[in-house]
Amino acid sequence: MISQLANLNWIAVLLAFVPYFFLGALWFTLIFNKQYKISLGRDNETLPNKPIFIVGPALCTLVITIASAVLIHALNIQSFSGALEFSVVVGIGYLVANTVNIAINPNIPRPILYGVISGTYHLLGILIVSIILVSMK
Repeated sequence: MISQLANLNWIAVLLAFVPYFFLGALWFTLIFNKQYKISLGRDNETLPNKPIFIVGPALCTLVITIASAVLIHALNIQSFSGALEFSVVVGIGYLVANTVNIAINPNIPRPILYGVISGTYHLLGILIVSIILVSMK
């Protein structure tokens, strides 16, 4: 694992992380703000704005980006079609599935809506990450 990290193009990792993180900011506050609030059962409320709601997602998307870079390197993915395949497998197989699984609990009143909104964000995010990582390989 340590040797895999040493072989990464860290500039590519950072350049892939930035749009993934900012996509989330736009996705949940501008593009799907109303639908996101509905999925949480808080459609008539202003959601709190605390540092954890910025730092937490930033750290999570950074970890996802680093893990993706390690896997892309280990699997020797070098083409855009390979990046697309990787994005579909990881995006649907891990990110979307895990997001929907987390949403299915008594605290999320509209789990499918939440899963669709958050899952598609992660699917698009991992596609952006994969394309950037492969293009800078």
